[in-house]
Amino acid sequence: MLGRDLRVDTSRRRVVDVTDEAAALAREAGGDGLLNVFVPHATAGIAIMETGSGSEPDLVEALERLLPRDDRYRHRHGSTGHGADHLLPVLVSPSVTVPVRRGRLELGVWQRLVVVDLNPDNPERTLRLSFLGDV
Repeated sequence: MLGRDLRVDTSRRRVVDVTDEAAALAREAGGDGLLNVFVPHATAGIAIMETGSGSEPDLVEALERLLPRDDRYRHRHGSTGHGADHLLPVLVSPSVTVPVRRGRLELGVWQRLVVVDLNPDNPERTLRLSFLGDV
């Protein structure tokens, strides 16, 4: 197994593209297998989506409609609406697994790996990248 941790700052963007970093690990592995990307945080997720076409703000707006930041939540520590942050990983999984063939991510033409984080209280995130397969 080959792996590494990656630090991601979400203070300026709620959706952060990490595809290039994941692709670098796949290239380093050089073989066939699976790349797992995991966000070990209770208030963030990882998704596969198209980026650069307005999809990122659309995603943030959709999630904010589904999970409004107000005082309706029983989970109340942190800033107002922080309970919504703890529900995000139910909608945006904390991990994804991508097939790798000959050291290349097998993503579709427009697919990118992104960290999704609506929590303003903790902008420093860690990603765990793990390659399982032929190295």
